Order: sequence, then structure tokens, then C-alpha cells
Amino acid sequence: MYDYITGKVVGVKEDYIVVDNNGIGYRIYTSKNSLMDLKVDDKTIMYIYFNLREDGIFLYGFTTEEELNMFNLLLLVSKVGPKVGLNILSTLTVNQIKLAILKNDSNILCNAPGVGKKTASRIILELKDRIDKEDIIDEEPIIKDNNEVEIAINGIMSLGYSRNEVLKVIKKMDTSNMVTEDIIREVLKRLSK
Repeated sequence: MYDYITGKVVGVKEDYIVVDNNGIGYRIYTSKNSLMDLKVDDKTIMYIYFNLREDGIFLYGFTTEEELNMFNLLLLVSKVGPKVGLNILSTLTVNQIKLAILKNDSNILCNAPGVGKKTASRIILELKDRIDKEDIIDEEPIIKDNNEVEIAINGIMSLGYSRNEVLKVIKKMDTSNMVTEDIIREVLKRLSK
């Protein structure tokens, strides 16, 4: 029904944003990955999944079509609904999900809240043939023999941030001469912007 909604971000909450389009505020549930790209007063385009249920009408949206396409794929898996789909996309990038499916690595998928071994195995089984192997980047490990970074990541995750949120920030930093406390301080500073 909807393909995308453009407008100004007027609210950013924990699991949704509000986009003003011609005086109408659309509540759009989204992943933490998309939330990281958005701030109040930003002009944005959100690629939309329209969900009509007995208890209401819900809009799910993402800042990239790639993320929306993965969300749609996840919804094809039996017993995976929009909430679990968002949890997976909030914990892992699209590329990480594709790699986990192709490498048959259910442990990576189990990092997402609400995803157990059975669900992860079902995702792998049902989506393996639907993943395009051509557009996958085999991610090089960010933590190259650097225990300080791993300890910092775990410390920041204990504050409620996802591993993916933390890794996105750490990728942009030079941590080679930093101790754990400095890494945590700098990442938290960048995350709070």
C-alpha cells in the first residue's frame, strides 16, 4: 500500500520515530540501525512495510531499501513477526544476517532478543536459497588481537547498546593506542550525539 514516506522527523523514541508529512504525523517503528541515522528535524525518506492486524494498523520503516528487503524476507519465515524482525535488524546489519545464513551460523542470529536456536535454524533453512551471494561483503574482524576493544564493547553493551551500534562507532575510531576506559568514554560520547 505504501512504498515510502518522506518528511521531517519530529520525534525519535526508543523503537519508533514520528515523521511529519504535510501536517500528518506518522508513527513508524524501526530498527536501532535506522534510528542511528536519524535526528529530530532531519528530512528523511522511510521505506515502509504496512501491517494491518486485528489490534491495529502499524507502519514499519527503514532508512534503506536493503533493510526493508531483509525485513520482508524475515517475515516470510514461519513464526517470525515484525517484532522479532526488528530485533534482528537492531542487533545485526543486513550483511551480518546474510553471512550468518550462508555460513549456517545460528549463534550469530541468537544474539537478537527473541531468537532462540529453533528460530535461528528456521531462518537459515527458509532463507538460504533467497539470499543473493553476490552482494555480501565478508567482514574483516574489527578486533585484531585487541582485548581492550572487546572488553570495551562488552562494557558498553551492558549499558543497553547493541553490539552493532557499538561496532559502527568503533569502526570510525583509531583504538590502537587507547585503553579500555578511553574507548568506552569516546564511544559513549559519540553515541550520545
